[in-house]
Amino acid sequence: MPDAKTRVLILGGGFGGVYTAMHLERLLGRRGLQHCEIALVNRDNYLVFQPMLPEVISGAINTLHVICPIRRLAPRTHVYTREIEQVDLQNKTVRLAPGSRPKPLALNFDHLVLALGNVLDDSKVPGMREHALPFKYLGDGLLLRNHLVHVLEEADTETDPIERRRLLTFVVAGGGFSGVECAAELNDFVRGAVKVYRRLRPDELRVVLLQSGERILPEIDEGLARFAHRILQRRGVEIRLQTRLQAVTAEAALVADKSGGGPESIATRTTVTTVPTRPHPLIAGLPCEQERGRVRVDGSLRVLGWSGLWAVGDCAAVPQPDGITSPPTAQHAVRQARLCAANIAASLADRPPQTFAFTGLGKLGSLGRRSAVAEVMGLKISGLPAWVLWRAIYLSKFPGFDRKLRILADWIWDMLLPRDVTQIRLRDGQAVRQEHFEPGQVVFDQGDFGDKLYVVVRGEAEVTDNGAVLRTLGAGDVFGEIALIADTPRTACVRALTALDLVAVPRRAFGQLVTHLPGVRESMESIMRRHLGSETAEREVVSPRVWTEVNQVHEGR
Repeated sequence: MPDAKTRVLILGGGFGGVYTAMHLERLLGRRGLQHCEIALVNRDNYLVFQPMLPEVISGAINTLHVICPIRRLAPRTHVYTREIEQVDLQNKTVRLAPGSRPKPLALNFDHLVLALGNVLDDSKVPGMREHALPFKYLGDGLLLRNHLVHVLEEADTETDPIERRRLLTFVVAGGGFSGVECAAELNDFVRGAVKVYRRLRPDELRVVLLQSGERILPEIDEGLARFAHRILQRRGVEIRLQTRLQAVTAEAALVADKSGGGPESIATRTTVTTVPTRPHPLIAGLPCEQERGRVRVDGSLRVLGWSGLWAVGDCAAVPQPDGITSPPTAQHAVRQARLCAANIAASLADRPPQTFAFTGLGKLGSLGRRSAVAEVMGLKISGLPAWVLWRAIYLSKFPGFDRKLRILADWIWDMLLPRDVTQIRLRDGQAVRQEHFEPGQVVFDQGDFGDKLYVVVRGEAEVTDNGAVLRTLGAGDVFGEIALIADTPRTACVRALTALDLVAVPRRAFGQLVTHLPGVRESMESIMRRHLGSETAEREVVSPRVWTEVNQVHEGR
């Protein structure tokens, strides 16, 4: 029997989605909610307060204190923590991915609010998906902080000066608010943390900020941007203007000056990216009018040409009274959410809708270490006063009184106590993953420890033995198995001839495959015979001892 309640379904758990649910709950009240159901779908069950996310890097704020549980903010909203697989506007259904059971879930709706935001676009820069550290979500901040501690630990014991410089070089791509705030907090953290490492010196650190435009912070007044530029440079950040990130590998960031010249390789183990972004992939598949990938809406936030369909936040092209489209900022998303909730409530009560009239109060950006820039109500403020204003405004905007107290306590302790350099291991180093190499880069060298098996996805590489070329590898070729099977150092060098994409299978995963997956052992023996020559391979491959040792790899013996 169909549900008699009117269902308002909200897709997205950012500022736009969560605040729409919060305001709709208040507007409808208990009586209204007897006839209307509010549901929200988001991958996570919390809202991330994005303006404070950079302070997770430096440890100025506890990781869990920059998030708020959605169920606490909107207690009368049904929350579904699943991925969205399909949106069917014609039939007014949304299909969600399976949960604990392998069964998808379909939700019907009467009103649908699109608040999906945008996502980082890692498809435009080769190697970004494989090797760059994105900075957009809560998990990104935690992973980045752990990575920073990890490279400092490695650098403290590294004896090779070239590798040591690579470990102590940090590249941040993107000179907007997100990139500048990320670079500022990253710089503060590593320069403070390096003091506890006996073998490291602050002058060995290199933090590089890449900006493709003519200046950083193009969103604010030029004078404030120049102030931010000077402050960051004074604190040791190297700012590269009109410089675009072209490719990322495990060992370098390849950049190019827009004024001309060939690409430059910056040796680094840390490339952080805050750009480019694109609308959520689900938006592109919707049969709605779009403007640069954002859903077009009218002044009341209704999607053009559709009844009961609304859009707010970064995924919506919202017209403003000043003639421009609303920028993708939190202050705009929150006010759009408030209006959207009011207009949905008005629609349910057959009242006329209101029109979006907000044009912005100002812009704020933190530069770390008690400095910021602010442009509020026409006033331009910089330095310590702007930093105090930044913290006061965002603390007041943070939802939840308990969270406000936690953040305030974090800030007080941060001023009194040294910052923590504890590393929490979150990532399984034995996961199968993709790797990217640029022409001329070495995948592995002769004598290296054999830690992975490789499969070529695209591109070409050459195999050499003491400088002599043995063969050329292309798409579908497998290499690196000799060191894993025979438990010997690498017997040859493999170097990329072109841009090279590989699938890397670590030792333990390789051991599990050859032990349990039928046909893999025979295939590996065949490949090894071709690579070594049949006589040598017979001695190594068919030996029961070798395969016994391979079997023990995945058992951890």
